[in-house]
Amino acid sequence: MKREYRLRYIIKEGFFDTFYIWRQEMKNIFSDKGVLIFFFLVPFVYPLLYSFIYNNEMMRNSKMVVVDQSDSFLSREFIRKVDGTSDVQVVAVVGSMEEGKRMMDEKKAYGILYFPTDFSKKLNTGQQATVGLYTDMSALLFYKAFLLATTEVSLDMGKELQSRFHPASTEQLQQITVNPIPYESISLFNSQTGFASFLVPAILVLVIQQTLLLGIGMLGGTARERNRFHSLVPMNKHFSGTLRVMFGRSLAYILIYTLVCIWVFAIVPRLFSLPQVGQPWSVLLFLLPYLFACIFFSITISGFLTTRESPMIVLVFTSVILLFISGVSWPKESIPVFWRALGYFFPSTPGIQGFIRINTSGATLSEVASEYRLLWIQTGIYFITAAMVYRFQIIRSRKMLIRQYNYMKNKRRLSTSV
Repeated sequence: MKREYRLRYIIKEGFFDTFYIWRQEMKNIFSDKGVLIFFFLVPFVYPLLYSFIYNNEMMRNSKMVVVDQSDSFLSREFIRKVDGTSDVQVVAVVGSMEEGKRMMDEKKAYGILYFPTDFSKKLNTGQQATVGLYTDMSALLFYKAFLLATTEVSLDMGKELQSRFHPASTEQLQQITVNPIPYESISLFNSQTGFASFLVPAILVLVIQQTLLLGIGMLGGTARERNRFHSLVPMNKHFSGTLRVMFGRSLAYILIYTLVCIWVFAIVPRLFSLPQVGQPWSVLLFLLPYLFACIFFSITISGFLTTRESPMIVLVFTSVILLFISGVSWPKESIPVFWRALGYFFPSTPGIQGFIRINTSGATLSEVASEYRLLWIQTGIYFITAAMVYRFQIIRSRKMLIRQYNYMKNKRRLSTSV
């Protein structure tokens, strides 16, 4: 009976201490303006900001200047069709490259379409003519808009000229001659080929990890500045158990970020009509280990941050790097092995890859099994490392307290003997 009573007492004490630590952590969060910014303002504002910026999806009416040294019917027809596309706006037709370069330098245009003097002559004599395209590569979306517009106009005019110069006996034979292999371009899972549908879902996933890293890191730095022995945990009887500290603090972060995830992954995409073709339960089950892995990873990192300002100095710059090595903006197969391996130390890499495949491409949980499994492995590893960090801090604080107690005891004994 005594053993049962003792076990019941330990369990009861464990639950009481866990909720005590949870209450203290919630107080620390809501009394710290810096942490409130990272836990609430940033994840609530950043998704709106990025979605507003990229909400147009594609570049429209990109400004182009034309250098038409041919000055012929065919060159003017080409210019008219390019200007008629939704992607390009011809702002001026000039007679020399110097004028075109000057307009680009003044940012009145971002591309030059050049027609040589023999453009019309070569086409009318059945020869191949060349059109030059020069673009400002400071923005790749301008290059994409100019290239697509001029390529499609070139193909269409080529078909018209071929049918004019090589007429066939029947309309069907003419169509076969002009277009022997019909083709149709279909963009899977991103019908608009838009930038928001492509990039914003990855940013939403990354925001969760980075705000947790910065917020928990700031809480850890603040605790080490305020506590007597500069440790993550205060010398308090409620903080004597490693698992109690882990569960108490993690519970506070999970409750807050459950609301954040609803906003980021459910409400914001609906507000801006971002892709949401995945099953809600698949998305929820996938985000569960991602959130756990981010929390325990952040707790682990916070053990190495000694000041409140450290997260801003050490972690902010990693956002762009993590977005690149996640395999969204550049194929992961083309990323060097070192950077690819480094990326899998961060929950954001499998999180971004799996979330986009589920949410944007409609994959099932079994189709992202490798990323899902990796997130659970990261959760387990970072849970252990976070527990080790807290255990080390608890033991260190106890040793410091015993050392201080012995020092004061010896000092009191010496003063008594004198």
